[in-house]
Amino acid sequence: MQFRAEAIVLAVRQHGEHGAIVRALTAEHGLQPGYVRGGRSRRLRPILQPANLVLGEWRARTPDQLAQLSVELVESRAASHAEPLPAAALEWVTALTASALPEAQPYPRIYAALTGVIGAIAAAPAARDWALALARYELLLLAELGFGLDLGVCVATGASGDLAFVSPKSGGAVSRGAAFGYEDKLFALPPALLTGGEADWSDILAALRITGHFLARDILAGQVAGPADARARLVERLKRAVA
Repeated sequence: MQFRAEAIVLAVRQHGEHGAIVRALTAEHGLQPGYVRGGRSRRLRPILQPANLVLGEWRARTPDQLAQLSVELVESRAASHAEPLPAAALEWVTALTASALPEAQPYPRIYAALTGVIGAIAAAPAARDWALALARYELLLLAELGFGLDLGVCVATGASGDLAFVSPKSGGAVSRGAAFGYEDKLFALPPALLTGGEADWSDILAALRITGHFLARDILAGQVAGPADARARLVERLKRAVA
């Protein structure tokens, strides 16, 4: 096996005294691990920072062997890592993607969306400009992995109008009429989660509550801390930012 591709660095784990095992996402080859010789060196550590875009070359004798990986920096996100809130967002979105996706399966929509979210975080350090995009990325990831929420029609009536809530059990939308008397048991559905556009902070936090609930239930359940902790840190920072 041998190929070259641009890739987003997702996770780096020390291996041995000087090397590192890197997990990176490519558009055509999906999530690919590789061993980088000298990956913990002073020269390579800045290149292997999560969310960086690199040009990687993977080489392995057999498909089952961990590939040797060499990397060249294409685009650095060091400036975003220097700011606490953008750094927390990059930590979460890369950790989530690394832990959720199976290896070697292409997810071009996820690659494109992740590229967009990382670019938005880098371009606008103010969380108001990218937090909703992050929630919509989480929604896409759930859908691509088979846990998509059915937010197009009311789960109780089948109608598409006046959708205002989400069931925490089924992941289906619920209309205002069908929810009467049960509103406190449902998540509020911010329209901006589906349509994009402008949203206030209450809408953004409501969107993150919805996606966070289903990520914890369907993707992160049973995993060793790490990604879940990264998301908790991010949400706490976002709440402090708007307090």
